[in-house]
Amino acid sequence: MKNIAIILAGGSGRRMGNALPKQFLKVNERMVIEHTIDAFEHAPSIDEIAVVTHPDYVEEMKQIIASNPWKKVAQVLLGGKERTDSTLSALRAYTNDDDRLLIHDGVRPLVSEQIIKNVCETLEHHDAVNLAIPAVDTIIEVRDGAMVAAPKREYLRQVQTPQGFKRGVLARAFATALKDPDFVATDDCGVVFKYAPDTTIKIVDGDTTNIKITYKEDLEFVKKILDGRG
Repeated sequence: MKNIAIILAGGSGRRMGNALPKQFLKVNERMVIEHTIDAFEHAPSIDEIAVVTHPDYVEEMKQIIASNPWKKVAQVLLGGKERTDSTLSALRAYTNDDDRLLIHDGVRPLVSEQIIKNVCETLEHHDAVNLAIPAVDTIIEVRDGAMVAAPKREYLRQVQTPQGFKRGVLARAFATALKDPDFVATDDCGVVFKYAPDTTIKIVDGDTTNIKITYKEDLEFVKKILDGRG
């Protein structure tokens, strides 16, 4: 039984106006993906790391790994067009149902050692873990251009990663999901919630600094936080 970090690094970066995917952009002379892998490499609770990337960038990713002194990175896995393709690739690569998979966005380089530890420790007692922070803005539901609901903010959370799972639970949820012709997923906890409804998904507190790089301004924020950490 191992704690395995699955780092998803297949984003296209189109929203930032860059031809280069976001994970390959540099902050403080290192690529975003290098900062992300560093976080899990230095986390004592992580036993192994796998990086999932688009087939077009496999060689680049292997070169990055070869140029770093990481000891936990075990393999580069092929992703696909959708996020679910990347998760399925990880499930095919790791077949021990007792392993604990921490699935993380490759463009969240500021994840802390404490968050990783908290997710791993929670997985000792629960089958699925979602990382989240309280919603600070009012969230409304809109249909056909009109507001139809305003959920109470005290019940709302913004999801982050890593999300953690016992491998067997996640595999069973995906096996059921793939039989659904209308299956669409944006995150893995959503798959477990819908297709393994008897599974309790425990919430672990995230951190406001654990952002997903989406826009150019996010790179400046990451640089500021990294500079503050020294």
